[in-house]
Amino acid sequence: NMLLEYKKHLSKLEDEIDALANGIEECRIIQSIPGIGEKISATIISEIGEIDRFNHPKKLVAFAGIDPSIFESGTFKGTLNRITKRGSSRLRRALYMAVKCAIRDCRKKKTTDEIIPRNKRLREFYDKKREEGKPFKVAVIECANKLLHWIYALLKSKSAFQDLA
Repeated sequence: NMLLEYKKHLSKLEDEIDALANGIEECRIIQSIPGIGEKISATIISEIGEIDRFNHPKKLVAFAGIDPSIFESGTFKGTLNRITKRGSSRLRRALYMAVKCAIRDCRKKKTTDEIIPRNKRLREFYDKKREEGKPFKVAVIECANKLLHWIYALLKSKSAFQDLA
């Protein structure tokens, strides 16, 4: 009985979150990017907060913790650079899921066999990074970096995403 009560309470909270997110203009702007739905957009907006806090997209990337760490000293240049992970783990997780949803292939219609990616521009960028020899997770994090730059630009200009590819 307790488990059923918790499930009811959780579904009620999810409905309230969805209702609040639909009333926010920033959520609708982020949802215009293919591959980002209600839950992910609400998570991204709740973690970012006001976009005016960041005066450059790289500061937003650093806040998310997906910026590469640089190991250099004198003439030594480090070759194994990882992401810093010093920012919001919830934002990193939401961006990772958004990129995985955006680059995933889906059928155009159930009656046809034509398979297209959900977000063509992001998939092209992902394919380019994979052809350069990057591992899967490195390519996905680079796509998340690009996606965060897009989100910054869209929220600053208060315009919807336009897929030109």
